[in-house]
Order: sequence, then C-alpha cells, then structure tokens
Amino acid sequence: MLRILQFLYNLRSFLLFILLEVIAIWLLVANNSPQGAAFFNSSNAVAGSILETQSDVRDFFSLAEANKALVMENSRLLEQLNSLKIEPDSIELDLDSTLSAQFEFKGARVISNSLRFAQNHLTLSKGSLDGIKPGMGIFNEAGVVGRVKSVSKNYSVGISLLNNDLLISSIIKSTGDFGTINWNGKDSQKAKLLYVPRHVQAQIGDTVVTSGYSAVFPKNINIGVISNIIQSGDPNYLDIEVSLTTDFSKISYVYLVENTQANELDTLYQKSEIPDEF
Repeated sequence: MLRILQFLYNLRSFLLFILLEVIAIWLLVANNSPQGAAFFNSSNAVAGSILETQSDVRDFFSLAEANKALVMENSRLLEQLNSLKIEPDSIELDLDSTLSAQFEFKGARVISNSLRFAQNHLTLSKGSLDGIKPGMGIFNEAGVVGRVKSVSKNYSVGISLLNNDLLISSIIKSTGDFGTINWNGKDSQKAKLLYVPRHVQAQIGDTVVTSGYSAVFPKNINIGVISNIIQSGDPNYLDIEVSLTTDFSKISYVYLVENTQANELDTLYQKSEIPDEF
C-alpha cells in the first residue's frame, strides 16, 4: 500500500495537470454552444463505433446458433415448398395426395467429414431422437452430399457422395436422359455419370440433377455440371465427367430428406424381385 501511495505522490504534478485539463474542457464545453455541440457529436461517434464493434464481436460468436436456427427454418420451408410442387401424372384426374411421394426435411450440423479415402463418410449432429433414419438423403444449398448409413440416439453417420460405393440416380436436366452418378475415388470435385447411351446429345455445361426415380431424393436437386465427354471404347455408353456443385471441403450444415413412402416402395420392389441400387 505504501508503494502505491508513493507512486501516486511521485505523479502528483501529472495528475494535477490532467485534472485541470478536464476542468478546463468541461468549462469550455458547458459555456460555449459551438464547442459543446462539436464535443457531443464527436463523443457520440466514438461511442457508436465502440458499440458497433461490440455488437459485431457478439454477433460473430453467435453465428453458430444463428446458422443452426436458419437450417431448421429452411428445412421447414423446404418441406412446405415440396408439398406445393407435387406433379400429378394426369391432367384429367385429381390425384389423392397419398399417390405422390411425400418428403420431410430436417437440418443438421456436420461435425466430422473425410475427403482422403476411397470410401468417405460424414458424421452429423442429429440422431434417432431427432427423427433421423438410415436411408435418408443428405444435401445442402449447393447440391447432393450423401445418404444416411447408420444412426444412434444423438448422432448419425452418412455415406458421402465421395464414396465409390454410393450410386445416385440422376438425369441430364436439358435432355431428360437418365444416368447414374458415381465417384471414381480420385478428384473430390469430379464424378462420373454412368450408363448414358451413346446416342444422347449431351453437352459440356449441361446440368446434372437428381432424377426423382429413387426413394431417396426428390427430383431436381443439383449434383454437378458436365465438364468432359470422353469418347471411350465402350460401344454402348458415353464416358461423362461431372464437376460436382458441392464443395465437400466446406460443408458445415446440411439438410436431410425422408421419403415417407420409402418402406412401401422397398416392400413393393422386394415382392417384384426388383433390385434397388440406390
């Protein structure tokens, strides 16, 4: 305590100078309108800048919660939008809604994601307690991401599109021709569009989207853009390379989609002895 008092005593002249300066400024501002207005305008600007910086810092640390809320809201809106875009198979009959595939959407955060293997997976922050089920499709705002493989109470593991075991039913959007997307295990931004007949007039730059033929994804979710068409020796099919629209190195939040009639379709395929590749 003695040292503190001694330190203040040594600074007595400087402290007295500061006190007198403050008193002088206060008297100047209080008794002169122009100087007073200029002082308060400047102080307001400084205070506003400090408050804005404080708000920016607070908002930065709350981005995770904000993103989580946005994903939840977007999944709800996607479900509503999908229910409004049901395409009937006849213009003469009013179809009952149960005849059209219904999809439900949920949001989740990616907590783990691999890129360097031939069979990559991702882990999501939602599980069975949140309604996540094996077989649900995974996508984000850019395009297809993968498919749910297994689920625990609070987490789920999905097969990434960057997994050479995963096949995605797809079509070339401009022509409507059917094919199958499969990753070749090499470039994380490229995949192959398989089983497209050689007579198809595919062009570089054509968009490839989900076909809606499988029970996993609705129609028209982006997959990629045709980047190369190779004249291979196969007499039946084109060798098509697709640049994926999803950047798998930057996935943070995803949507999960469930076809509520998937079990019925699977049962029907089994009875008909039709293999379900997707």
